[in-house]
Amino acid sequence: MTSVLLEFSMFPTSADCRDGSSVSKQVSKIIDVIDKSGIPYQLTPMGTVIEASSMKEALEMIELAYEQLEDCDRVYSALKFDIRKNCKNRLKTKIQSVQKVLNREVNS
Repeated sequence: MTSVLLEFSMFPTSADCRDGSSVSKQVSKIIDVIDKSGIPYQLTPMGTVIEASSMKEALEMIELAYEQLEDCDRVYSALKFDIRKNCKNRLKTKIQSVQKVLNREVNS
């Protein structure tokens, strides 16, 4: 079993897909397909973290996210991976590990 944590941000930079300086409408399309996929995820103010069971599944989610913006002239994306074997539920357990060391809950 492999756990692939993928933190990414993706949004259009071209004027054709922006509402002034806002990209919320396009980002919402991406979050909608992630949410409907059933894959575990956490939305943050600066991006989204998903937990996939393989690199293939993680990259398929990136492709699905991009498909939501493929009508835009220019798209920016940044990706970070943390790949670990023999683990699961890392969206929660990584935070719980820090809370255990601190002996208290933290914002997450």
